[in-house]
Amino acid sequence: MRLEAVGKRYGARQPWIVRDVTLEAAPGRLIRLEGRNGSGKSTLLRVVAGVSRPSRGTVTGRPHTGYVPERFPGALPFTGREYLLHMARVHGLRGADVTKRVDGWLERLGAAGYANRPLRGLSKGMCQKIAVTQALVAEPGLLILDEAWTGLDAGARGALDSAAAERAAGGGTVMFVDHEQARLAGRISERWQLDGGGQVRIVSGDGAPEPADGTVVVIELDGLDGDAAAALHGVPGVRSVEGSVVRVTASHSDELLRRILARDRVHVVSVRTEAVSR
Repeated sequence: MRLEAVGKRYGARQPWIVRDVTLEAAPGRLIRLEGRNGSGKSTLLRVVAGVSRPSRGTVTGRPHTGYVPERFPGALPFTGREYLLHMARVHGLRGADVTKRVDGWLERLGAAGYANRPLRGLSKGMCQKIAVTQALVAEPGLLILDEAWTGLDAGARGALDSAAAERAAGGGTVMFVDHEQARLAGRISERWQLDGGGQVRIVSGDGAPEPADGTVVVIELDGLDGDAAAALHGVPGVRSVEGSVVRVTASHSDELLRRILARDRVHVVSVRTEAVSR
């Protein structure tokens, strides 16, 4: 996906909120968008997501998109499940698998017990889980998260961390804003920083060291049964499979993550690097 000279303002005589942004967001990248309050982060995310048209410039190559807005309109006339099934249809999902997929995400985020209640009667945190579910259920190629962790409990925050990392590992592009500076530390590919004039500069990842010789990638998994674990033995680069933890050489880690994420019910809990004992 490419942004070419993108600018946004709300009226011909209004100041530019975003100005002359020319950047590429490549597949498999986890991008953190930073800037002070009022710098235009939410505006840029809406333009990237296709929710708002740029006033100038173009966005090309946008894949199918899942978007969690900064504010979710919780007073909609649906139950949580009705809303999610409606949004699944909007995303083009059909058939018996849709309900299964919706229920799987509700369970993972800890919202399954509330899904049949009217949205207007749910707490802010529970509505936020519904908002996150509608963005994830279509497994989008572009996932936009605007303060999506706000209001979530610890379990749901961890589940969303894993989901964002999984989307990027599976070849999707993930772009997010969050007030917690440690959010997804060690996994971020790029940081885009908005200055006070609406322009963006790219800073390299989050400072985590790149895997090098003498280093393995340690992947902790949830839902790895015996058959799935056995299938990982002998995969190029795999050093060991111990319970739910797989160790793989850095050069093979992306391929292994793609294989893992292709399996139903196997989720990535954490990814870290580890020095090899010599």
